[in-house]
Amino acid sequence: MKTLYIVIVSLCCTGLLHGQYLEKPDTESISNLKIKKQQQLYMTHLRSYAYIGMISDDSFEDTVHNQYGDVRNDNPVLIQKQPIWNPVVTIIGFNIVTNLFDTYITKDDFIHVGFASWGRNLKAGFPWGPSWVWDQDRFGMNFLGHPYSGGEYFIAARANGYNFWESIPFTFFGSYMWKIFGETGIPERNDLICTTIGGALFGEILYRLSSNVLDDRTTGMERFFRELSGAVLAPTRAWTRLTEGKLFKVTSEDTSQREPLNMALSAGIRRVNNGSSFLTGSSNFFLNINFDYGNPFEVRPWKPFDYFKMRTDLTIGAGRKLVDEISGYGLLFGKNVESGDLKTLVGVFQHWDYFDNWTFELGTMAFGPGIITKLPVSSNSNLYTNIHIGVVPFAGNSTRYGPDTSQIRDYDFGGGAESKFECTLNLGSRIRFTFVGSYFWFHTYVGSPGDNYIGVLKPSIGLRLFNNLSVGVEHLVYYSDRFTRNYGDFHQVRTEQRVNLTLSI
Repeated sequence: MKTLYIVIVSLCCTGLLHGQYLEKPDTESISNLKIKKQQQLYMTHLRSYAYIGMISDDSFEDTVHNQYGDVRNDNPVLIQKQPIWNPVVTIIGFNIVTNLFDTYITKDDFIHVGFASWGRNLKAGFPWGPSWVWDQDRFGMNFLGHPYSGGEYFIAARANGYNFWESIPFTFFGSYMWKIFGETGIPERNDLICTTIGGALFGEILYRLSSNVLDDRTTGMERFFRELSGAVLAPTRAWTRLTEGKLFKVTSEDTSQREPLNMALSAGIRRVNNGSSFLTGSSNFFLNINFDYGNPFEVRPWKPFDYFKMRTDLTIGAGRKLVDEISGYGLLFGKNVESGDLKTLVGVFQHWDYFDNWTFELGTMAFGPGIITKLPVSSNSNLYTNIHIGVVPFAGNSTRYGPDTSQIRDYDFGGGAESKFECTLNLGSRIRFTFVGSYFWFHTYVGSPGDNYIGVLKPSIGLRLFNNLSVGVEHLVYYSDRFTRNYGDFHQVRTEQRVNLTLSI
């Protein structure tokens, strides 16, 4: 149910996400001349093909607003930090509602808690004690469902005025409470890890997206649909707004940080090959949603997730599995560096990668340095590159093949390292060449001893037809090399081709 909910969230809110709000901002903070410049920059930003907001305007200096006229930080007067018990009560309520839903709607057996289960789980001790275990849940629940739940814990704190770092302990609290009081089973270590770390990433992203939807300056039907969309994206934030009387309150100035947001919706047909033989497998439909948030080349002070990217692949007609991939990263610390025409953002990033395809199941969390660059190659063409490396403290990888069609664990827990390379060349406003490559090293901690090396390559080409509509072709290659101590070595390569139509919003 949690996986299905995430899919519904992604689909329902796409039409109401606005990267910029063109209403005149506070005139005490920005002049009419700057407002005019803001609108000019915004129109240029809409015409950007691969990134948004690639304009550097050194003359636009404003410590309160970004170069598009939106506030750089949540308004500390209108979004004040509340007492600690406010987010705690929200988290407790969220866990209670989740337990009741699982009890009476999905009718799960492990959810009938009581004094006996609470006493037993409390005796298990704090995490990593001998009574805590590694659970047997299926892959999607551990590396997608639990991070989403953690995201709601995280948002409960963010909506009450706590910043990114201050919200992480609340995420841990919500996860720990659920493991002790929300289920009858023995507490699992991996759930606490995935919920806390993944919850910070998913929670901040959903909080930022909901901020781009919500606008307390609006009224009427527009306000209704904005609040509804915000509630779908971040239910615990909607609850907080309800209890604080903000659902219907109209303000004269913006309350939430808002950054430029580019969203690309792609739909088409893919052919999943038998191995690497061209056009030999089955065909089905897919839907892809890409979020690109923030302008990495705006010279400014950076907070966590002022810039992030997220990709979601949904597959239709390929069996029980619906979510094929959710991968992305967000900036934690960053600094802009310029050298001639070359613009860069250097920083430390948090990554999350979730693959659930016919070659492997792989879920990773990573932290590491990265550099994002923009280099003009002509008057209207640019080359963009992203290079990242990261340490993977925790991950899950299928024992041999994917996807998991059972309800129990058929994957190992481990860690390792990863690297990513992205390159996009825009030729004018018509043609785009893109290459995306990821490589993962996975060493088993829990399960069959061994090392796995997994690669993903995605070259593509896109041609803009008119306005924001383009057609594209993408070739995907999945490599999986497994070296296990108990079961031998396994090597697999699979390719697929995709033809799609893309609408950029």
